[in-house]
Amino acid sequence: MEARHDDPARPGVASPRPYPETVLVVDDTPFMVQMLGDIFTGAGYRVLTAQSGPDALELYDRQLPDLTSLDLVMPGMDGIQVLRELRRRDPAGKVIMVSAVGLEAKVMEALKLGARNYILKPFDRDKVLEAARRILDEY
Repeated sequence: MEARHDDPARPGVASPRPYPETVLVVDDTPFMVQMLGDIFTGAGYRVLTAQSGPDALELYDRQLPDLTSLDLVMPGMDGIQVLRELRRRDPAGKVIMVSAVGLEAKVMEALKLGARNYILKPFDRDKVLEAARRILDEY
């Protein structure tokens, strides 16, 4: 997969990136981090991982990923709190929420706070990658 970005010399025209797009996967469950990490890595993305909100924020600040996949329910600092802080630090940051079925009210709250989309557990590889690509292709 060839990563693309806007060519500053030609606004609106995509050109190849010299590096793969980066996805930060945030989930408190190691199995979920591994599963999403494998999906994104297999599609050619560079993957960073964090298992807590504070770790995610620190990594985000250091690496500025192209997309953050953020679990909604985590102990301590939950996904909504992390999303609020990410939006405060980087209003243009692209975030996709990860949720289990039955948390529709929390998902809607996250979307109102600026998350671009959400994916449901259990993961369907093609749906995950389609949602991510759609968000990454936004300007």
